Amino acid sequence: MAIRLSKLCILLFALSYAICVFAGKSYYDVLQVPKGASDEQIKRAYRKLALKYHPDKNQGNEEATRKFAEINNAYEVLSDEEKREVYNRYGEEGLKQHAANGGRGGGGGGMNMQDIFSQFFGGGGSMEEEEKVVKGDDVIVELEATLEDLYMGGSMNVWREKNVIKPAPGKRNCNCRDEVYHRQIGPGMFQQMTEQICDKCPNVKFEREGYFVTVDIEKGMKDGEEVSFYEDGEPILDGDPGDLKFRIKTAPHARFRRDDNDLHMTFNITLVEALVGFEKSFKHLDEHEVDISSKGITKPKEVKKFKGEGMPLHYSTKKGNLFVTFEVLFPSSLTEDQKKKIKEVLA
Repeated sequence: MAIRLSKLCILLFALSYAICVFAGKSYYDVLQVPKGASDEQIKRAYRKLALKYHPDKNQGNEEATRKFAEINNAYEVLSDEEKREVYNRYGEEGLKQHAANGGRGGGGGGMNMQDIFSQFFGGGGSMEEEEKVVKGDDVIVELEATLEDLYMGGSMNVWREKNVIKPAPGKRNCNCRDEVYHRQIGPGMFQQMTEQICDKCPNVKFEREGYFVTVDIEKGMKDGEEVSFYEDGEPILDGDPGDLKFRIKTAPHARFRRDDNDLHMTFNITLVEALVGFEKSFKHLDEHEVDISSKGITKPKEVKKFKGEGMPLHYSTKKGNLFVTFEVLFPSSLTEDQKKKIKEVLA
């Protein structure tokens, strides 16, 4: 009986972990690092993201504040060896149970956001610049995002191929530096000389590898904004890889044209509708109905503004406007009787 109960508990625990994993982003996704990331990779990713979303740089921006909290929450767990091991095996629920059993908790149960930031960057939470390190080249990829994804948020799987450093036979020169020494060339005369000194390191080689990268498209992102994957760019010997950056570009849309946070579209109406009014609506990008009816006369090329029916603003609950240009479709020909009636009505 005890064995069955134990198996049932394990099954329920595994199920709760699976639900947790599939319910939202993992801490690794939040920091944009692979699951096998080193401590140094996690630190660098945290530094860049914390600087980007720090409340001091995004005052009044609730979305940025939320992201800053997520980043600190993820870093608190992944920077702690014990918490990270528990999280890797059992997820957030495992961290909660671990804390309940006397272990150090995670998911915001320890230091607050400013404590973590101050500890990492130094007292006072100042946003000092990151120290310079030797890095490989950044890889920038133009990514066409659909207007639907930019309106509602979404994700894209992109195939990526890159050079990967692999072990190779033999040794190679590494950590090379110039050393200065003086050579006597005569009585009381010395010549300054420079010699390159190198260490010997295990040899390596570059191999091409391919994999899918999931790029999250956030609501309201604009052309030119980037989604970065730290240290997923070109590798470099004796240094850190560059970054992989997907630069957003709005894909053409059959109905809408985007202009910053506003949307523009053209809508055709008949001559009769232009004169006597009409009742019409259309489905927006998220399938909600937009009423564009008119009870009065609509002139050819007339533009009407529909407030709040444009694109969502990035990191905001506000939206831009929708501008509809009405094209009046004139009949290709009229009979004599029709001409006579029109004259009578409009005379």
